[in-house]
Amino acid sequence: MAEDTDKPRGALTVRTIAMPADTNANGDIFGGWVMSRMDQAGGIAGVERAKGRVVTIAVEAMTFLKPVRVGDVLCVYTEIEGVGRTSMKIHIEAWARRFLTGEREKVTDAKFTFVAIDDNGKPRPVPAEG
Repeated sequence: MAEDTDKPRGALTVRTIAMPADTNANGDIFGGWVMSRMDQAGGIAGVERAKGRVVTIAVEAMTFLKPVRVGDVLCVYTEIEGVGRTSMKIHIEAWARRFLTGEREKVTDAKFTFVAIDDNGKPRPVPAEG
């Protein structure tokens, strides 16, 4: 887990609003909903870097720091940390822009691993940048 700072790391990749249907009985947004948005953002970044299909194969150490509430805007940032032959490690952070106040708080981060795949679902090399 990276240390909490006042500035997100990486590029803004997904931005969405938390709705009542996404809450648990306490009125907080489900952690799985946040994780799904992070996976979505990582997939977008992975597809752009791999120039094709990617799948998630691992998520490392996700700790939720603060709750997300109805009306908050969830902003998800991505940064590719490393590229192997067929895989990529992508650092993903989720930040909440609080409803009404506009205050921005980091809610979680994690490292996701994606693998580039071909049309048959088999791993394929990630092309060189350029």
